[in-house]
Order: sequence, then structure tokens, then C-alpha cells
Amino acid sequence: MFNERELLDKTISKDGALKSFIVEYVGDKLSPENKEVTVEMIIEVLAQDFPEVVLVLAEENFFRGYSQGLQDFEQSIKIPDESTKEIEDVT
Repeated sequence: MFNERELLDKTISKDGALKSFIVEYVGDKLSPENKEVTVEMIIEVLAQDFPEVVLVLAEENFFRGYSQGLQDFEQSIKIPDESTKEIEDVT
């Protein structure tokens, strides 16, 4: 099963210039006791300091999820029709 906390609590390493900058910035801003910066902390700071980015990501995620839900619904309607046709062909 998918565990959302596992992703949010993941500690981020500084492998790359941008990641290093972000981790340092978030670490300086939030001053975590254990000196580790997590994904959740980065999202929190981005939402405060750069909400335009978080909003665009959230909107995209919402619309993709909504679209996928509609596709799943349409597919679920087609499945009974096809199984009914197979039963009719047999008789």
C-alpha cells in the first residue's frame, strides 16, 4: 500500500547545485533540530515563499487525477457491455 508519510519524511541529500541551494535555504529558514531537511519541509517553504509554483503543481495534479477518474469511469462502463456481448455470442 502507498504510504504518503514515507515520501514526505524522506531526507533530501545535497547532490547537485539546485538541491544543495534548496536544502541549505530550507535548513536555514526552519532550523530543524536534527539538521535534516525533508520533502515536507521543502514543500512548506515553497508554499510560503513561492506559492505560484506549488499552485501550478497542485492544479496539474488535480486535473490529471480528474481526467484519470473520468477515463476509469468510461472504461468501467465499456467492460459490462463487452462481457454482455460475449455472452450473447455464445448463445
